[in-house]
Amino acid sequence: MSTAAGPFPGPFPYKLVATDLDGTLLRSDDTVSARTREALAAATAAGAAHIVVTGRSVPWTRHILDDLGYEGLAVCGQGAQVYHAGDQRLLTSVTLDRQLAGLALAKIEAETGPLALAASRDGLDGEVLVGAGYRVQEGPLPYVALVDPSDLWSAPLNKVYIQHPDLDDDELARVARQTVGSLVDVVMAGPGVVELLPLGLSKATGLSLAARRLGLKASDTIAFGDMPNDIPMFGWAAHGVAMANAHDELKAVAHEITASHDHDGIAVVLEQLLSG
Repeated sequence: MSTAAGPFPGPFPYKLVATDLDGTLLRSDDTVSARTREALAAATAAGAAHIVVTGRSVPWTRHILDDLGYEGLAVCGQGAQVYHAGDQRLLTSVTLDRQLAGLALAKIEAETGPLALAASRDGLDGEVLVGAGYRVQEGPLPYVALVDPSDLWSAPLNKVYIQHPDLDDDELARVARQTVGSLVDVVMAGPGVVELLPLGLSKATGLSLAARRLGLKASDTIAFGDMPNDIPMFGWAAHGVAMANAHDELKAVAHEITASHDHDGIAVVLEQLLSG
């Protein structure tokens, strides 16, 4: 296993490298290591495209892409948005049917009791609205406090976030999926992050659209991730690599498990591949 960045003489076997952000490309301090940057640069120099595939919507992703000097396509919002970073424009955007989402929430609350809610508005500058009681993770990501609950539905959304005061993430996702899985998709994307999405939407959906624009296929793709929302992407890609810190559900379907996000897991694999 390679442990140091350096020149990479070998051919690279994939044409597309797809990476999740949180818990995967980003370390715990929300930065990308120099080693991982170098390994990704070497892969792209060897002819591969790098596509970020994240649950974050574009407004929560753009600053990271800018820091990376990233000018290609990114898949955001759990596949809802294909974003061209160089042109700073949305190529595709899928929104959640708000009436259907309201019905789904009512059905879930009939099973669980009241939920705390947040929502991500569609668009390049779509705000994240946070309702009373919703626990926001610490960090620099901007959000708007929801004063009037009816404002949640006043503009197009790409997702709704749900939390429960007692149920943990796995149990809340299980109950929601069991209750409304025929109306919306339910994914767990991170600690405290259970989301309702348009039915049939996934990271695989967005990644396949982005890859097609580049003339690339699933068989060309290696994908990296850490949470259950990455399972469809692993199912689509030729090779799925779970981080050491990944959720057990993702590890169960991964082709390979690498080091954690804090220990350059992406770079470890890319360096091996680049070394032939």
